Formats: sequence, structure tokens, C-alpha cells
Amino acid sequence: AFFSLSLGMGIMMAYGSYLGSDVNLLSTARTVVILDVIVAMLSGMAIFPLVFANGLQPGEGPGLIFVTLPIAFGNMAGGTVLGVLFFIFLTFAALTSSISLLEPTVELLEEKTPLGRKSATILSSLVIWALGIACILSFNEWAEVKLFGKNIFDLLDYLTSKIMLPVTGLGTVIFGAWMMNQKRIREELNLSDFWFSVWTVLTRYIVPVAVIIILVYGFL
Repeated sequence: AFFSLSLGMGIMMAYGSYLGSDVNLLSTARTVVILDVIVAMLSGMAIFPLVFANGLQPGEGPGLIFVTLPIAFGNMAGGTVLGVLFFIFLTFAALTSSISLLEPTVELLEEKTPLGRKSATILSSLVIWALGIACILSFNEWAEVKLFGKNIFDLLDYLTSKIMLPVTGLGTVIFGAWMMNQKRIREELNLSDFWFSVWTVLTRYIVPVAVIIILVYGFL
């Protein structure tokens, strides 16, 4: 859910910063969540029958995309064409996401260092590119390189999906619920007294507990 909805990674802040004051944030968020769930369910209905029909394990996250699916495509008629199209679409999805993912890092470097926007973009891109190359090499040339019993790809995947996303999400909701000006939040969300009370209870007590449970579950 964190990964699919781009929570805890700065993407929504980057997109939100470009929204006009006339945009209803709650309505927009609701639309995003509903469409995301629908697309996820449709994707699952298309992908998992293909995986199970070939007697393969569904795996999880990157393992499903980069290990299981290529084998499944290779075992079906016309799989080469479908596989190529799938990964072309995946590449476009990755590129559009990378732009919004890069924005918070670039903005941070601009504000906290003497770097200009162009230099910050180049530096951030090079660091991310180097990490990407290391992840690729962890499947072949660097397969024997292990940190905490995991190769580079698995370690970065574990750190980001199991730890960093929940921790950042928890920090975000705590900051928004306890540290930001609540009057300003209410105005931005355009909530009545009742719904703002519901919002306050959810963000101050229920959501943090839920995220902590997710974080702890990730270690099990």
C-alpha cells in the first residue's frame, strides 16, 4: 500500500505542491486511492492466473516482476511480444515516477547546500544511477556480495519497503497531526466540525498505531 500509493517517499508532496488552491485535496486523494485499488485488482486478475498456470511461485514485489513474470511470459504463446510490451510500459511508469521521486531530493539539496537546481539534479541522478547499477550487478557479477545475508538488491528493497516507507509515513502523520497548524489543515481540507474531529482522532491515534503494526510486521 505504501509503495502503490507512493506514501512516505515524497511523491505526493511533490505533486501536491503544484495543485491550485481550488483543488479539493480529500476528493483528489479519494479518487487516487479508488483508481489505485481498481488497477491493482485488475492487474492481479491478469498476472496471477498467468503465474499459477505456469506452476510458478508468485513471489513478492520485485521478485514477481523481474524473476517470475519473465519465466511466465517465456512459457506462453506470444509471450515474447507481451513481455516486451509489459516491460516497455513498466519503463515508462518507472520514468514518470522517478521524476517525482527526484523532486524532494533535489529540493532538499537546493535548500541545504550551495548547489543549484541543475547541479542537484545531476548529483542526485548519478547517485541513484550508481545504486541501480549495483542492484543489477547483485544478480550476476556481485551475486556473492552479501550484507546481513542479503545481496545489494534485496537489502535495498528490504530497507526501503519494510523500514523506510513505514517510518517516513509514521513521521509524516505525526508531524501533520501534532505539529502543524491544525486550523490551517482544516481550512485546506475544508472540513466541518464533525469531520475534522474524525480526522483528528484518525491521524493522532488510529493511523500511527496502524503504521507501527505494519512496521513491526515487516520485521517478522
